[in-house]
Amino acid sequence: MKHLSMAALLCGALMTGCGSDSDSTKSYADKVSAQGATLPYSVLRNDIDNGAKPGEKMEIRNGGYGSAATAHPKQINRFYAITDRGPNADITGGSAGAGKVFPVGNYTPRIGLFELQSDGSVTTIEEILLKRPDGTPISGLPNPAGLGGTKETPYNVDGTPITDATGAIKLDEYGLDSEGLVALKDGTFWVSDEYGPHIVHYSAKGEEIERINPFAADTRNVHTLPAEFGKRWANRGMEGLAITPDEQTLVGIMQSTLDNPTKAVRGDLTRIVTVDIKTGATKQYLYKQEIAQNANSEIVALGNDTFIVIERDTAFYQGGSAAAKPTAMKHVYKITLSSGTELEGVALGSGMAQDAALGLTIDGKTLEEVAIAEQGWDALAAKGITPVSKTLLVDMVKEVGYPHDKMEGLWVIDEHRLGVINDDDFCTWSADNVIEQKYINAEKTRIDANTLYVIDNLDLSGK
Repeated sequence: MKHLSMAALLCGALMTGCGSDSDSTKSYADKVSAQGATLPYSVLRNDIDNGAKPGEKMEIRNGGYGSAATAHPKQINRFYAITDRGPNADITGGSAGAGKVFPVGNYTPRIGLFELQSDGSVTTIEEILLKRPDGTPISGLPNPAGLGGTKETPYNVDGTPITDATGAIKLDEYGLDSEGLVALKDGTFWVSDEYGPHIVHYSAKGEEIERINPFAADTRNVHTLPAEFGKRWANRGMEGLAITPDEQTLVGIMQSTLDNPTKAVRGDLTRIVTVDIKTGATKQYLYKQEIAQNANSEIVALGNDTFIVIERDTAFYQGGSAAAKPTAMKHVYKITLSSGTELEGVALGSGMAQDAALGLTIDGKTLEEVAIAEQGWDALAAKGITPVSKTLLVDMVKEVGYPHDKMEGLWVIDEHRLGVINDDDFCTWSADNVIEQKYINAEKTRIDANTLYVIDNLDLSGK
């Protein structure tokens, strides 16, 4: 029987750089009490009206860690977690077109280093802000066209566009909506994002070293992804990133179907890409979702061929900022890449071709187009194309009544214990273009917060 520990990484006092009273050779995961341990946070703003509760103000919290998590490569009681682009909310009727409201427009995406103490509490050891190669902090503002931009307009809270000194819409060619995280033994990091999608290598200080994306004209690239990845569903790009134990191969998983060639093909076919760090050689595999338009939110390597993946919906099991959904799905699967067809090297049968812009095609149609047709996956199988095999490892709704909408981070503690972390969106939500506090219960009394759950008695050996 599985045993559960829960570190409710609820909002508490900021303790960055606190001293440690733990032994780094012990994980202390078993010391985390059922009552939870506080993850330090700071309040970014508390002067905005809470659209969910008229007359009250809301808190925008940092917080925000949970877009991805990864083990510290040398100390078992430490893990890294990363924020996304910063507090933001959808706006559909802005004066300059649809986009996002950025209540903290100068927010810099960052990596946090956290440590479990011997008493089961959690402290923040360090925050690492992501920076350009020259050391200037980046932002989460949209990229320009050709470098990941999707015609998304950034707005201030008052509904006016965010502009630069010349009055033009402010964009950031280094801006990142960070979602995937890998920590290397040399102290550096690889980070993937939802928009380019970009995969960026950062130093231990957070300064960019090199990057990989699908845009061949981007002079910053050390390698280039297959062009079809540039057709990612906006805001559903490379959500998860892993690295093989030998630190030679990056493995990224797309959150949802590529808009390949258009958004009309959005279904249950998603892609995994591997990149040889030295040569740039890529391989591709298909991952079939259990429900069309689900979200693949994380991937972690257990071995060179074996990985675990988060697949989830966007529902709140207990309600909150959206209606309760008793059938909410928050799963962790174990997959093996070699069980699926490798798309770049597949033997080309009748009607099959490798298209420079669209990837592998069958009778002139992309794989995404074939998958949503009447025969769908059977038609792909008839051409020798099959997705990777997967086995359910954890159903978090059944295990813990998982209340959060976004399950996005996995921390492999050891061969039997897995940490699962949610993205709390900086405790920020929006409804009908109005910003409000993000809640995870129907009564709207529980503000969402980064929460770490530790599941025991799992096979995480990589076999």
